[in-house]
Amino acid sequence: MKKIAIVGAGISGLFVANLFRENPNYQVTIYEKNSSIQLEEGYGIQLSTNSIKLLNEIGFNNLENKDKFNPEKIDFYDLKHKKICDLNISKFNSENCKYTTLKRSKLVEFLKDRLEENIIQYNHKIEKIEKNNNQIILTFNESIKVISDHLIISDGVFSKGKSLISNNEIKPAYNNSIAIRGNISRKELNNLNEKNISLFMGSNFHYVIYPINNNDEAFNFIGVLKYKLTANELDNYDLFKGEGFIEGIKEKLQNRISSNILANLNNIKCFPVFASKGYLKPGNNIFLIGDAFFAFPPSFAQGASQSIESGSELFVDIINNKNNFYDYRVEKVKMINNRSKLNQFAFHLSNPLMIFFRNLSLRILTKNKKFLESYLGKIYKN
Repeated sequence: MKKIAIVGAGISGLFVANLFRENPNYQVTIYEKNSSIQLEEGYGIQLSTNSIKLLNEIGFNNLENKDKFNPEKIDFYDLKHKKICDLNISKFNSENCKYTTLKRSKLVEFLKDRLEENIIQYNHKIEKIEKNNNQIILTFNESIKVISDHLIISDGVFSKGKSLISNNEIKPAYNNSIAIRGNISRKELNNLNEKNISLFMGSNFHYVIYPINNNDEAFNFIGVLKYKLTANELDNYDLFKGEGFIEGIKEKLQNRISSNILANLNNIKCFPVFASKGYLKPGNNIFLIGDAFFAFPPSFAQGASQSIESGSELFVDIINNKNNFYDYRVEKVKMINNRSKLNQFAFHLSNPLMIFFRNLSLRILTKNKKFLESYLGKIYKN
């Protein structure tokens, strides 16, 4: 029986563990540095059909309908709430596989609850990764030794596992932007279609509001603001949790978000956005998935979906002894990264003439079947 060691109990690590646990030829263990899995209530994620199809294979379609939502369209607005156009994302749906929004905590809970308790080993901080012939020797907490046949590193954008095998040579870079998360009551969303994702575009800033379940609960809010930070500020992560910093960000948003929305945002959190600049392909039974492999700018809503998709691809690669996991993964990541950067550029335009042509292009392209099949279909259809 082959031993699979997974470092990190995020979405990608939990999902790939769910796949291996059903295969009797493999024994899987997740090693998590924290004392429990962090579940932040309220904040949402979007899952396109490429990941829903994979999740359904392990029973996600049995999750209660009240705990998730299937938006029909993306409505594009300027910051004055003038609607520009809409994009029908439901055209990529099938009967049992639909674009879905939900709380991140609900997805993590679903993945965690399908695993036996002993599969996740908490309070295991990775310290060293060594190889001895075809075996991988892991050291946790300075003295705990674990031997495995395959190592899967899925410990996020600031991956300690990745830094160990790359000698700190490949690090994520600050994306010159701040992400603002929060939620807002349904009753405060005047004149928005509650069945859709609402995307607002403005100078050096965009934000998205969408439902995260079929209950009368708060909607998810995520904004991305262009924002320069010094190296010292980036090193001081407590800065972003401070009330003073959050109030300063809210002041910068006063002319960018309607006063009603800004005044009624709850549970606001800010964090700097980091994105990957390169790829590390260690091979030889050591693999990176999810944000540990590549973290995208947050403007194409594919972070969670790609964590799931990369886990599925790696599972197929290992059980079939293909050894070509990175070939297709790099091409897919390049495609999504380019779209993410293009989206953020287009969403943040300031020049009135460029905004005019962007809006005109959006009205045309969101109704162009060939364009949508190329731009979205290649991603959503997996």
